[in-house]
Amino acid sequence: MLRIYIIGICILLIAIVANVLVSKLDISTWYNFGPKLFSQGFLAIKEAGILNCVWLFIIYPIILACGYLIGNKLYKIIFL
Repeated sequence: MLRIYIIGICILLIAIVANVLVSKLDISTWYNFGPKLFSQGFLAIKEAGILNCVWLFIIYPIILACGYLIGNKLYKIIFL
């Protein structure tokens, strides 16, 4: 249970940092894009542009996965 908690905290911290950085670069985050997607459907994807879509659907999930890997490694270092 502690392992899951540590991994979750790492993913959360990575997500916060990533969202702050991309918002400074004027790239959409899920906080901006999500409501548009629910109200406009797939038209929102078309309007978002390639950079925002690549960020949201490819790069951001990879970054969150790195948060998982960091949390898992941290748990192993501390507790094993």
